[in-house]
Amino acid sequence: MDKSPPKHLLETIYQQLLPRLQIESVNPRNPIQVSYLSQPWRLLGKGNYAAVVYHPDYPECVVKIYAPGRSGFEEEVEVYRRLGSHPAFSECLYAKDSFLILKRLYGTTLYDCMHLGLAIPRQVIRDIDEALDYARRCSLYPHDVHGRNVMMHQGRGLVVDISDFLHLEACSKWNDLKKAHYWLYLPVLCPLRLPVPYSALDIIRKSYRLATSFKTSCCQLLLWWNNLDS
Repeated sequence: MDKSPPKHLLETIYQQLLPRLQIESVNPRNPIQVSYLSQPWRLLGKGNYAAVVYHPDYPECVVKIYAPGRSGFEEEVEVYRRLGSHPAFSECLYAKDSFLILKRLYGTTLYDCMHLGLAIPRQVIRDIDEALDYARRCSLYPHDVHGRNVMMHQGRGLVVDISDFLHLEACSKWNDLKKAHYWLYLPVLCPLRLPVPYSALDIIRKSYRLATSFKTSCCQLLLWWNNLDS
């Protein structure tokens, strides 16, 4: 996949960014650690497998770099190939050597909107729903769609991270987030415009993860028990 990103940007990536970058994924369930990033590169975000950085001379592009030992690069390239061009998704301009150059999406994650007390219109949710339906029509399987992977920009919704869209197993994160949005956020939190501390959001995130793991374990236990009876 190559849509001819700026030549000098590529040279800068290979000559300045990659040789000096120090990133490490200690735990695949937690964001990676970036211990050194050469100037003037700036860190835009961190996922569990990769870091996203940009160069101020090329603000319309971001570089997503996978940490050593973490898989998913080839799968993400394939997802972008299938998605093609859609207003709610980024586009891949270049992919090689465990990094991708992507079209930059501007906005605020819904996670940060909660922290800042920003109103999240219904249109944002509808846009994301439509984008995920489009992905399904592209033979993809939206997975791991949560508050840090979707954004709001000028009242419209965007999907930021599509790296897990080849996973076949069911994922209820987006539906659960929508339920919380309609049942709790809109009627209670939105009118008050109260910012939510990151510490509280982190507790909610970890509690949801534990509850989901417990539910999955219970389902597996029931399945095992039914198979034993039969």
